[in-house]
Amino acid sequence: MKDKAYFNRYIEVFLKENSKLNLISKNDEKFLWEKHISDSLSIEKFFDKFGTDFKTMLDFGTGGGFPSVPVALAYPELEVTALDSIRKKINAVEEIRTELNILNLNTVCDRVENIKQTFDIVTSRAVASLDKIIDYAMPRLAGRGYFVAYKSRKAAQEIDNAKAVLKKYSAEIVDIIEYNLPLEENHTRNLVIIRKK
Repeated sequence: MKDKAYFNRYIEVFLKENSKLNLISKNDEKFLWEKHISDSLSIEKFFDKFGTDFKTMLDFGTGGGFPSVPVALAYPELEVTALDSIRKKINAVEEIRTELNILNLNTVCDRVENIKQTFDIVTSRAVASLDKIIDYAMPRLAGRGYFVAYKSRKAAQEIDNAKAVLKKYSAEIVDIIEYNLPLEENHTRNLVIIRKK
């Protein structure tokens, strides 16, 4: 994983945008690296297990650009699309993209249901419960693509509630990758990896 210094300029630009738009709470600003950037970059654990032979990624409900912007910065060979239905959030991501000249980052202001294109990887972080986001993600996955859902330690409960929707798409959970955020208190997170059978 790229070290924190690599993201210093991004942190600077993000905080400038945040001061105008409140993309994350003022309280969270001091944990921007730990809670948001580092969390976004945990997708590295997915790549370690499933390889890096992916060309396109859709991040829906990207908000202030998590995980789309850190992933685009860390993996310049991956074509990343940041999608959100809220125009001011997409404008902020566009500002960041322009300031940092991130050539592999695309932005779309729309609802995910309107997206016809398919992607090798679909991601979602802090958007909705697993049963809801599976419904959005699966139709946007290319053939053998993966849906990587960023989830809290309550992932097991959400997985339980998502059984019917997994069945609907003949999809299965192929892995649950647990990791901790670099915070003093224990902050366990999960990447729930789903693909069509």
